[in-house]
This record gives sequence, C-alpha cells and structure tokens, in this order.
Amino acid sequence: MVDVEVVETPELGDRSYVAHDGTTAVVVDPQRDLDRVEELLAARGLQCAFVAETHVHNDYVSGGLELSRRTGAGYLLAAGEHLQFERLAVADGDVFTSGRLRVRVVATPGHTFDHVAYLVDDGGTPAAFTGGSLLFGSVGRPDLLGTEHTEALARLQFHSARRLGEMLTDDVPVYPTHGFGSFCSSGNIVVATASTIGAERGRNDAFAHDEEDTFVARLIAGLTAYPAYYAHMGPRNREGAAAADLSPVGLVDPTELRRRIAAGEWVVDLRSRLAFAHAHLAGTISIVLDSSFSTYLGWLVPWGTPLTLIGAVPRDVADAQRQLVRIGIDRPAGAWLGPIGDLGAEAPLRGYPVIGFADLAAAREVTIVDVRRHDERRDSHLAGSFHLPIHDLLARLDDLPEGRLAVHCATGYRAAIAASLLDAIGRDVVLVDDDWANAAASGLALVTPDAASRPIPRPVDQQPPGSVLPAGRSRTRGTER
Repeated sequence: MVDVEVVETPELGDRSYVAHDGTTAVVVDPQRDLDRVEELLAARGLQCAFVAETHVHNDYVSGGLELSRRTGAGYLLAAGEHLQFERLAVADGDVFTSGRLRVRVVATPGHTFDHVAYLVDDGGTPAAFTGGSLLFGSVGRPDLLGTEHTEALARLQFHSARRLGEMLTDDVPVYPTHGFGSFCSSGNIVVATASTIGAERGRNDAFAHDEEDTFVARLIAGLTAYPAYYAHMGPRNREGAAAADLSPVGLVDPTELRRRIAAGEWVVDLRSRLAFAHAHLAGTISIVLDSSFSTYLGWLVPWGTPLTLIGAVPRDVADAQRQLVRIGIDRPAGAWLGPIGDLGAEAPLRGYPVIGFADLAAAREVTIVDVRRHDERRDSHLAGSFHLPIHDLLARLDDLPEGRLAVHCATGYRAAIAASLLDAIGRDVVLVDDDWANAAASGLALVTPDAASRPIPRPVDQQPPGSVLPAGRSRTRGTER
C-alpha cells in the first residue's frame, strides 16, 4: 500500500495529501500555500510526478497549477471542466503511471458535475482520494453550483458514493478533501482522523438510506448557509492562480489607519474579542485570529475592499496572511503592530460592555439580536429576540431596531464580530459572550419547536431604567477556539 502524508488545513476544514511509494509522489488537492507541501516532498526525498485535483474547488484557491509548474508534474483535472490553462484532461477509467505508482480515475459527480476520485496504488491495496464525494459519515454538499442544480447533484452524490462502495473492498482507506469543518460538507459528518470503505458502508448517509429519494430529501433539508467568498473561488481556480505572496506587508501609522477607516476600507483587529471590547480604535472590526478567521472575514468583507490588519507582533499578521491567500485575498493593504494603547494618542479609544446570558436576563431597555444561522434558531431561540444572521448583517443594517443592541450567537465568536461591525457604524452595543447552553438557565424565555416559550421570572424591576449590567456584576471569558 502507498504511504499517505496528510497536510491539514484546519482553518478551512480541508486536507491535502501526498501519496508516494518512497520515491515518486502524487499530490492531491493542494492548498495555495505550497511551502508546506514542498517541505514535505523535500524531507521525504520525493519526486512529484502528478498533481491531482478531484474538482474545481469552491472553498479555496488551489495551489495545484503552480505546484505542477514548479515540479514539472502532470496536472490532472477532469476533461469536462472549462479552464484557461493546459492540463492533463482526465476521464473515468484513465490510468496514469510513474515508476511503481499508479493513479486510476473514477468519475464521482455530485459535489460538482465533473468531480472525480483517484485510486492510487503501488501494486497493492489502493488508497481512495474521494475529494468532495465520499466523506467521513456523509458527502460533500450539492448546492454550490446553484440551487437549480442541487437536486440533480444530490442524486449524483448518492450514486457516486454507492459506486465507490461497490467497486472497492472494505479495507480500502478513504481520504476525503472536505469534512473536517469545511462548509463544503453536508449531512452527518463524523469526527474522525481516518476511515475505510468498510467503515463508511456502516455509517455513511449514502449507505444508511437505501432509497435515493430519502437520501436526497435529508441531504437537501440539512443544507445551511455557506460563506459568500465561495462565489469567487471557482472562477479563480478556472483562471489558474499564481504563486502566493507571503512576504511581509508594509506598516502604516495611526494617522493612516484613521484615513483608511474614513475612506471605507476595512481595518481588522486580530486581538481577542475581550481585549477589543475593552479598547479599540473607532471604526475597526474585530475578527480574532484563530481557526475561523479567514472564513468569517471572507464571508463578510465586501469583495475587493482594501484590508489592513492590526496585530500585536509580526507573527500575527503573517499567520493572517497565510489564511487569506488561501481564499484569494492576495495582499493586505498594510498592517499596524504594537500595543493598542498607542493608538489612543490622537483620540480616545472606544469600548463596549461584555456580559453573559444571566446578565442579559436582568437587563432592561435593550433589544436582543440573535446572529446565528436559521437552522440554529429553529432549534431554539430567545423569545422576543431579533434574528439577523451574521452573514446578512451588512445588507440589513436598516432593519435593526433603534436603541441599545445586545448581540449573541452560540459561543460569542460571531456575536463579537457582529458587535464590532455595529459599533463601527456608531450603534450602542453589548456583547453577549457566553455559550448557548447557558441560556436556558439564565432567566430568559426560550422558544423551542416542541413548546411555546418557557418563561422564567426575570428580575427586571430591580434594575434602573436603561441598565444593561446588573449592579455590581461584570464578566469576562477566554477567547473561543
């Protein structure tokens, strides 16, 4: 059996792979920051013979074309895809060899119409690289090419998964690209580090439901919102992306930061959400530099808007850059580094309160804003709260009620981003930094599908008019990961 090296990209919930026989390698679905793959190839003393794409990706910019150029490897991509560059156009049944390494192509439409899987072997049991077709527990989502294609692609997903199950033995290992937190996933995704065809036969949605119609109905019913930047990934990958530029960006001074904010550019503060709430430069946006950073920045920023980053040290900006090039934001317009207090010399810094659900239950004269997705809110929500999913926030600012807004989500992460966006336009905000599990015991009325609201007495009369925090109480928590 071939050796398989996994290159994780947890920030996007994806994996790339290097499959090899000790001498020759095929790289499957590489991300754009190729230094990770190149270092692995060099460390193992491997010659890259092929770069294989399972599909034209919708959730990241591929590094496949650039890697094939650098290594001279053949670039494998489905014949049905209309691209603006040359590649080895592959179709079902094609076989490519180099040394002992053999790569077989299997058509697996469903995530996209021209999706393929690759079976890689060196004379023994193959490894199945399934991309966005067969995932751990389910399949890739079928709606990324437009709602008009969703049902047809869902049916193709069912048959593609079944085909892999029929043609491969139980011991064949499965290596999907998506399914580790990616929004390209759908259905009953299983948290696991490895799987086989046999394991998937016993747990995967595509095998659990014998009837195609049942599988399709459940798959479509479970689809949720996905990041807006996905719309730009397919076209970029069809053009063919150039090499990522991860060189340091230029630094700007506080005066220039303020000028950029006034011009409508985005200045994003990478610090913890609690540090931001305590003190920040007016007009900046809080998106914590963690595993969700690029997903939510790419989802929310008006595409093409110049972006400047605020970090404490150069590593913060470098890590943010790496995440951003993967989704096609090639170069930040600049960065500011240092203690946030240094930005307060010309004008006072801003801040806003941070509370928990128990504190919210005792608040008065505040509108509760729920920025979770529609599927989350259907499960349960606070009675009387105003629902505005974070991905709709910028388009619906005028829909928000007047007065003070207390913003919550499921953990505080999205609420912190939303609160900063509202604060940036001058709204009076309070960040609810708490886990949704604490809402039921908070004294707030909860609405669930199987019940009306379950009101619990709220001590609102004990609070002075306009108060948000109960007297003598405050709250802080660590940064969400």
